[in-house]
Amino acid sequence: MNIVLKIFNFITRNSYRLLFLLLLGISLTLTIQFHSFHRSKVISSANIVSGSVYKEINEAKEYLNLRKENDDLALENAMLRSLLFQVKDSSFMSKIDSIKGVKPSDIVVAKVIKNSYNVYENYLTLDAGAKQGIKPDMGVINSLGIVGITDDTSENYATVASILNKKSRINAKIKKSNHFGSLVWDGKSTGFVQLIDLPRLAAIRKGDTIVTGGQSVIFPENINIGTIDKIYRDTITNYYTLSIRLFNDMTNLGHVYILKSKGNIEMTQLENQRKKDE
Repeated sequence: MNIVLKIFNFITRNSYRLLFLLLLGISLTLTIQFHSFHRSKVISSANIVSGSVYKEINEAKEYLNLRKENDDLALENAMLRSLLFQVKDSSFMSKIDSIKGVKPSDIVVAKVIKNSYNVYENYLTLDAGAKQGIKPDMGVINSLGIVGITDDTSENYATVASILNKKSRINAKIKKSNHFGSLVWDGKSTGFVQLIDLPRLAAIRKGDTIVTGGQSVIFPENINIGTIDKIYRDTITNYYTLSIRLFNDMTNLGHVYILKSKGNIEMTQLENQRKKDE
């Protein structure tokens, strides 16, 4: 009863205001309904508001789906990269030559969830592990070149010895001449590694491309590493030491590809058999 009385008193006190609002609403309705110009303006304004709302909703949905799309693109890219590994020169213009038989089924796509690069022995952590078939001593690359070598695994994660690791030693060569050396890191700069033990007979110059040498079962041949930045001659030995500017920004890594080398497994089995025989 009190509520009804309060409502009645409110209407009585504000009767003129309520009557004004009622008449204003009626007049606006009649104006919009019977005048096409005003009706079009109202509809246009409504479309602008609703369009803006739908746009925001769609952008929110696109943002939420972005991670899945990125993962799908990374997987597709990995499959395309496997085709490039079959090309000796890593270029569609060169003669196709199957190197290590890398196929899409030999590639695992993973995301770097931890990356160290400011100590002497740097490691990465990936969100894929033994469950995905990853084992120690598998090559890790991305679209720009080599990243490192798997070191240890758990069921769902793997650690990778980065090329920015003073213990790292990877077979590499001059792309244009096939002269080989060992890729190491001196622990100074995240943007440079060193190619050592390169014979002084090698014809080299600043800007030449350095790629993987293929003399191991970890990396296929001709995966990009970087370009020659500086050349040092050892006056005592007959070898060059080259400063290599990396193609990769090792401080900013996203998705990577782990190469499941069948040759590596075969070599391990052979070595284990030899140990048993001894």
